Amino acid sequence: MSTPLRIAIPIHSGEPGGVERVALGLAHAWLAAGDEPMIVLGRRDGAMIGMVEGLPQVMRPNPVPTALWETIWMIWSLWRYLKHNKADVIFCSGNTYAVVAVAMKILLGRHCPPVVAKVSNDLARSDMPALGRPFYRFWLRVQGHVFARNVGMAEPMRAEIAEAMAIAPEAVAIVKDPSLAQGQFERLAAIDRGAPRAGPPRYVAVGRLAGQKNFPLLLRAFARGAPPDAELVILGEGAGRRELEKLAARLGISARLKLPGHIADITPWLESATAYVMSSDYEGVPAVVIEALAAGLPVATTECSVSMRELLEDGRFGLLVPVGDEAALADALGRIATFSLPVDDARATAASFTIAQAAPRYRALFESATEQSGANGMVGNVKGKGLINLEA
Repeated sequence: MSTPLRIAIPIHSGEPGGVERVALGLAHAWLAAGDEPMIVLGRRDGAMIGMVEGLPQVMRPNPVPTALWETIWMIWSLWRYLKHNKADVIFCSGNTYAVVAVAMKILLGRHCPPVVAKVSNDLARSDMPALGRPFYRFWLRVQGHVFARNVGMAEPMRAEIAEAMAIAPEAVAIVKDPSLAQGQFERLAAIDRGAPRAGPPRYVAVGRLAGQKNFPLLLRAFARGAPPDAELVILGEGAGRRELEKLAARLGISARLKLPGHIADITPWLESATAYVMSSDYEGVPAVVIEALAAGLPVATTECSVSMRELLEDGRFGLLVPVGDEAALADALGRIATFSLPVDDARATAASFTIAQAAPRYRALFESATEQSGANGMVGNVKGKGLINLEA
């Protein structure tokens, strides 16, 4: 076996999030394979905190509540950890941690471990105000310059990342998003879709009740286009709950809307669903869409990611509509209830997005980054030289 790698992984908390869930799943796989992941934890809050158990972890004492300034707190916590402990690589598990990783490069300079960064969201960000876009483009180029590896979650992301970060396309590694543990995939794939579902249509959506997910759009489209006896379930929690409840009342759909909050295991909800629905303004490769395909569900979604069309095989696995288009989403919700999904093909696609497949591919990237860092005596993006492409 090769020398174990020491992998520093910043995690704000156990608050529900796809980025954190995937990162912690990978960390468990790396630990089981003999490596040394270290979770640098911001605070011990949230419904997913159980996923941290069993992993090496460190958390600085919180003198005051840190949730409102978690990024600043994580910068301080990770810097203090790396000042006094050796790490071979920093794993930046999503866009939200990019500022933390860039701060490490500034604060630690040449002593900073190489950063391997997963691009977890669409980079076009058409939702962003025009005045902010030049600054955002500059910020992406900073990441392209200082990170050792930038990783896309599906092949269509390669060109997008290369252009946005001003790096060569061959400098972008592709590792399919490890959305599913093997046992989780097997449970979802065991759901029987052979018999017609009894009862009225049930649409399920999952996500934080926050602006990115644009659930108000989903509610308006549901009221406008879904069958009159259909039910909408949104699994998630967040500051937008009251707004959604008020909107549902104005639309006259309160009795047809369920908001159970965050659910750790969504399998029973997917089993009872007719379709999975998504209204986001932007995403990367949403883990929950992979879960829905594994469960044998068709998907109605905005085209919130450059990868979504390929993921749904250009309409074989569901319906795509333009971001923010209420009329088109309403029409899709009307049609998705009777959509004919090739279930076996959908599940075969989902099967390629597992932790078991992704963990060794990421480890190879870590080794490549550390070797390049040692050879150059520095870290940073090598613009495509000597990179490993890891398409799944």
